[in-house]
Amino acid sequence: MKATETLRERGQSLWLDNITRSLLDDGTIQKYTGSYSVTGLTSNPSIFDQAIGSGNYDDAIRSKAGRGLSAEELFFELAIEDLRRAADLFLPVHERTDGVDGWVSLEVSPLLAYDTAGTVEAAKALHARAGRPNLFIKIPGTPEGLLAVTEAIAAGVPVNVTLLFSARHYLAAADAYLKGVERRITDGLDPAVGSVASVFMSRWDTAVAKQLPADLVDKLALAVGLDVYRAYRRMMSSDRFQRLQNAGARMQRLLWASTSTKDPAASDTLYVHGLAAPFTVDTMPDATLEAFFDHGEVGDPMPADGGDADAMLGQFEKAGLDIGDVAAQLQRNGAKSFVDAWNELMDRIQAQASAVT
Repeated sequence: MKATETLRERGQSLWLDNITRSLLDDGTIQKYTGSYSVTGLTSNPSIFDQAIGSGNYDDAIRSKAGRGLSAEELFFELAIEDLRRAADLFLPVHERTDGVDGWVSLEVSPLLAYDTAGTVEAAKALHARAGRPNLFIKIPGTPEGLLAVTEAIAAGVPVNVTLLFSARHYLAAADAYLKGVERRITDGLDPAVGSVASVFMSRWDTAVAKQLPADLVDKLALAVGLDVYRAYRRMMSSDRFQRLQNAGARMQRLLWASTSTKDPAASDTLYVHGLAAPFTVDTMPDATLEAFFDHGEVGDPMPADGGDADAMLGQFEKAGLDIGDVAAQLQRNGAKSFVDAWNELMDRIQAQASAVT
């Protein structure tokens, strides 16, 4: 049995962190769903930027460019077309799991990361426009974004909370989600609104590699992962969530993001292997998925109590790291990198539109 199938049987969902029109057209995503146990996917501006730059969207851009659309309007038309197709592919999984799995994700403009009202408006509009029940709207876990998460959930919009890095970030995202659920219960509405909390992993190790002794390199992300998973399991068993579950609510699932290995000296399946846990999602790019399918191994699941997370994190504190400060900086850097990628994407679309017309 392949490692990907073993993870699925142990209760972890594997999603593809990629989507392009060519992957849909050439059957690659269908192959991943059929043979690699993939049951959903995520996307971001960088992925679309690379895909549009490849020329695969030239015909589509040519057919739309004459309508006077802005670069952002043109992007969302292209992205929604692709994500509708992907959502339809995963709809059987979504229906079979009663909405637990089978999701795809579309991001609001990263320019709205610190704009609560703008994010809520965009989330509602994009979800309605896409018209698919298994489509998440991605909202960053900035303080302003978390306020938007509550409003979106209260309005019945499924949300993928992104740009989370620590247990504190995760708990804030879970609180924002549950506040939205509580409002729906108070209003007599269905509280079962889908959501995932996406915690970014490999960026931890990349950010601090040069500050650590050799024996701690490539170990911080997994230590943080243990801490996050402990917080997740405690949240699931909390009195607050149990009361909401009794009213029909569902748990916001924990999603591991940024799981590709950046250090060429480390295992190419480092984070997939180390973050195996039931009722979680691991989203990974093609190369990481292929590597894990080819030679990945599944070890023991993550301990619900966090195992030696405190001892491990203590080593990094002794080495001079302030975990809270690093997490805050990673979130700020992540928000900026998403804006940079978004601006590059808009420039790319504008250039492609001009070239093909």
